[in-house]
Amino acid sequence: MTEEPTDRREWDGDEYQQRIDRLAATGADMHGEADLVASLAPSSVLDAGCGSGRVARELARRAIEVVGVDPDRSMIDAARRQSPELAWVVADMADVELGRTFDVVVMAGNVPLFTPAGTQAGLVAGCRRHLAHGGSLVAGFQLGRGYSVTEYDEHCTLVGLICTARWSSWSSEPFTAGSGYAVSIHRMA
Repeated sequence: MTEEPTDRREWDGDEYQQRIDRLAATGADMHGEADLVASLAPSSVLDAGCGSGRVARELARRAIEVVGVDPDRSMIDAARRQSPELAWVVADMADVELGRTFDVVVMAGNVPLFTPAGTQAGLVAGCRRHLAHGGSLVAGFQLGRGYSVTEYDEHCTLVGLICTARWSSWSSEPFTAGSGYAVSIHRMA
């Protein structure tokens, strides 16, 4: 599932969750991100830019410890209403310090595109700070929206991460030069 990039300040967490619920009611596959993350066999995951918590809730349902972080209070409020037992943090990933690391940090649903232009390097660095030794940074975002996989790879390289896998979808379709979406796994160099 992908979300259309827009100005997050216009979003309402409850309305966003209702949109997800409507999409799920159509039978759409809502768990591609969780499937891919779970295939890495993590015991802990940081859902960076978690929105209303769709991916975090599914990972928790699979008995994976998860913490969700999002800068939008209305999104975190919606996530807390859905799953008050999970850890939700209102914060910008570029600045937050959770005091721990995770086996996987996931940025699902265009998170780098919602970050103000020019601040993606800080986002990536914040994710890296929370990545355990041997862990994986997993991200998926649309291409042709002002942030490229080349820029993303450069930001990852700056913090000591290298790309170990890339697909054009969360279901591992091959990535080509004409792909409109990129899902990448980066690990410590």
